[in-house]
Parts: sequence; C-alpha cells; structure tokens
Amino acid sequence: MYVRRLELVDFRSYERVGVDLEPGANVLIGANGVGKTNLVEALGYVATLDSHRVATDAPLVRMGAGSAVIRCAIVHEGRELLVELEIVPGKANRARLGRSPARRARDVLGALRLVLFAPEDLELVRGDPAERRRYLDDLLVSRQPRFAGVRADYERVVKQRNALLRTAYLARKTGGTRGGDLSTLAVWDAHLARHGADLLAGRLELVSALAPHVAKAYDAVAAGRGAAGIAYRPSVELPEPTTDREVLAGALTAALAESRSAEVERGTTLVGPHRDELALTLGPLPAKGYASHGESWSFALALRLAAYDLLRADGIEPVLVLDDVFAELDAGRRERLAELVGGASQLLVTCAVDDDVPAALRGARYEVGEGTVRRVD
Repeated sequence: MYVRRLELVDFRSYERVGVDLEPGANVLIGANGVGKTNLVEALGYVATLDSHRVATDAPLVRMGAGSAVIRCAIVHEGRELLVELEIVPGKANRARLGRSPARRARDVLGALRLVLFAPEDLELVRGDPAERRRYLDDLLVSRQPRFAGVRADYERVVKQRNALLRTAYLARKTGGTRGGDLSTLAVWDAHLARHGADLLAGRLELVSALAPHVAKAYDAVAAGRGAAGIAYRPSVELPEPTTDREVLAGALTAALAESRSAEVERGTTLVGPHRDELALTLGPLPAKGYASHGESWSFALALRLAAYDLLRADGIEPVLVLDDVFAELDAGRRERLAELVGGASQLLVTCAVDDDVPAALRGARYEVGEGTVRRVD
C-alpha cells in the first residue's frame, strides 16, 4: 500500500497544495514551522479520523476558511482508490470514496493503513492511561474497521450514563429531587456491559497479539539493553483470562452493581474500558517513572514499530511515517531504526536537517516551504 498523491485545501497552513509521492522512501525537508508535519498529519487523519496533535478539528482548518479538504489517492495491490474528507468544525465531516459520497465519514476507515511515529508519542510512555488506550483503539480500528462503531457506541453510552449520574449528583447536592431519578440507570448499565465487553475483548485479543512484537522491536531498537513488556489491566476483576464476550459482559455488569453507590456519590462512571490501563514494563519495573529519556524514546518507538509489524502480519503493509524523529535519536538508534524500516512499501520522513536522515533512507526528496512543497531530486 502507498499514497500516490496528496492534495490539501485550507488545511492548517496550506491554502492549496498537491504533492505526488513515491513508493519507498520519501523525505520532506524544511525548517521548523513551515508545514512538514501538517502534510503527514493530514494522512494520519485519513487513516484514523483523528489528529495526533490536537483533540478537536477546529485547528485543522486554515484561519479564515470555513472547512478543509484532504484528498489522497491510495494504491493497493495495483488498484487506486481516491479518498476525500471535508472537515467542517462543529459539524459532521463529509467523505467520498472513489468519487461517491460515503454514508458516514468513518466509512473511509481501512482505506489507508498507516502507522505514524512522532515526538508526541513520548506520552505513550510518560503520559496518562488515556494515551495508551487511544493507541490500542486506533490500532484496533486499523486492523478491524468495525471497531470504530464499537468505540463510538461505547463512548456514547458512557457520556449518557455520566450525564444521568451527574444530574442525580447535582440534585442531591442542592437538596432537590428534580433530575435525581436513576430508574433508567439499569438500561445504560446493560448497554455499557454489551458495548464494553466487545471493546474489552478486542483490546485483550490485540494486546495478546501485539506483545511479542513490542518485545522484539524494543530489543532491536535498544540493541538488547532491557526487556520490554506490555499487559492489559482491566478496571474490572475477571474470573479468568478470557475474551468471551458473555463472560466479560457479566463481569462488567457485576462491577457496575458493586460500584453503584460510589458512582452515585461521585457522579461519574467508575468502571469499564474507559478506565483500563495498558501497563508498560522494562524488566521488572514499570516504564513510566523508571525509564530514562532514551529508554522512553525506544519504548515509544517500539510500540509504533510493533503496530507496523502486526499490520504487516495481517497481510496489508501499511504506510509508515516518521515525523521529526531522527533529530531525537543518537547515531546508534538512527542506524538501527533505518535498518528496521528500510524495506517499507512506503516511508515518509520529515526532518529539518537532511543529514539527520540515514543515507539508506534518502529516496525521493521534497523541499517544504511556507505553503509550498517542491520535489528537489
């Protein structure tokens, strides 16, 4: 799989730009702040319907414009598919597949399989559990696009359930009775258990498949200095290690009943996949709080490389993006990374200094300026 062409209209700093890309290595060179990351961010958005840099869509639209358009031509097994997304802040995004309107924007998920590693990924190791849950869910959707619906359904249920609990909490605090009725909470419990069990089973299956790839990738990046591991830590107690959805739904239902009084007291949902953790370890110690800066970088990189290897094992080689990564790595890690990714079907590298990129990865080269992209080789 590779992206043959990318076009942007009113996306970030670009009023209008188009760039033809090549299979193999593509290096985007330019000073900091000229828009290199904006290009790969757009591709990441097509792959996940999300930005790795911001939580909302509004910053993606160029100042003064009402919407932004991302258009890319994706080649897979000799066939080309045109994907177009229109981003409209505050409204539902619109999508087209092969020039035909898609019913929902998320129908484009799966058209582009992409793994992106960026400096922000250090938060996968050092940040809150939400960062690691997002990593798992994005990868889950990349492997099985149906989980985009599961994820959306679960988040909707948690939002509705929290609103009910919050209303009851505020009613109690003010001494009133209006809004304090929790008679429908059992209905939302059932929805949470059903959708949560599906999401939880998907994550557990994913972590089981991913773990050996993480260990292997960390060993390669860190040259054998330390053993990396991952393990899923659910917020509910499971009677046995299982991915059986009925068993998981039962465990969630029991946990919700047990935490009912605490949830009413605090006005929020305290159990479910939105409270789970992906534990990262280096040897016997947790990576968060114990890993050095270099070890944290290696672990974050290993998580992305493991995702890349797992997708390849599924039979579709994804596009690989390394956004401003080599400047953060020492010479040894640069060369080891180059060896690991040199065979990618398509690799996009952004850098401010051309010499930061190992010679083995210097394929097609592009000069990125203020609002412009020009091929220079």
